Amino acid sequence: APARRGRGFPGAMAASPGALRRAGNEEFRRGQYGPAAALYTRALEQLEASGDAAAAEERSVLLSNRAACHLKDGACSLCVADCSSALELVPFGIKPLLRRAAAYEALERYALAYVDYKTALQVDCSVQAAHDGVNRMTKALLEKDGVNWRQKLPPIPTVPLSAQTRWSVPSPGAPGANAPPAAAPQGKPGGSVSLGWAQSPTAAGMERARTLKEEGNELVKKGNHKKAVEKYTESLKLNQECATYTNRALCYLTLKQYKEAAQDCTEALKLDPKNVKALYRRAQAFKELKDNKSSIADIKSLLKTEPKNTAALRLLQELNRA
Repeated sequence: APARRGRGFPGAMAASPGALRRAGNEEFRRGQYGPAAALYTRALEQLEASGDAAAAEERSVLLSNRAACHLKDGACSLCVADCSSALELVPFGIKPLLRRAAAYEALERYALAYVDYKTALQVDCSVQAAHDGVNRMTKALLEKDGVNWRQKLPPIPTVPLSAQTRWSVPSPGAPGANAPPAAAPQGKPGGSVSLGWAQSPTAAGMERARTLKEEGNELVKKGNHKKAVEKYTESLKLNQECATYTNRALCYLTLKQYKEAAQDCTEALKLDPKNVKALYRRAQAFKELKDNKSSIADIKSLLKTEPKNTAALRLLQELNRA
């Protein structure tokens, strides 16, 4: 989306990076995440063009702010990329760690989310969002990998004392002071407004959503796809998760409800643009809907991620022969 002029921000095109960031923050607070991201992008472009090595902290803040926009819009892969870039510039920033953890969680990359939540707790042990995240990921990983789940974890970095003290008592002039509302420690008086954890699924809601999804999975194994759709639908009301959409899409394909299958895959791809299952199942749906051009486009996108995916290569051959 193009950067806006207006709401107390005339002449956005000629503004300084600091002014662009403040304008982006204002758009973020109003819930205008696309325009906010565009303003942060413009500020980043200006800083990168200047070649100012001293601007690393400012660039890190802008990347973290833009990541918050991506997270709000469900673009979790983009959020991960921006947070990772922010952390390369300024290691152990609490906001990009929490935002990347939330994005990994939404993408069901639970081990990576666990590592980020644990790292955030090393930086500041009072962040309730990180404690809650560790508890959720512990349960999810236990269910996924069994009692030895810790052995499969990536290494958790050791946060140096300098990073712990740096972020423990933020001053008004500290990096991130002008960031958009973030995942501040909950319940702390005077803390910044949450990034929307209250609007996002609650821990109880996410747990219920996961239970419903698992019930749907069991019904699929029994061949009861119609009842599974009902479970997945209830789960999605509580937590819009990529895997739940692709699971429901599989049911719709089996039930020959191809339009619904394609729509579910589209929703999944909004959350994870390179999701292989979503691309493959939407390609299958498009093929049944006689939209071979769109089906081929999805398969080609999938093969960029997994060039040797045999099912995708086989479907592409069928489409090319049609």
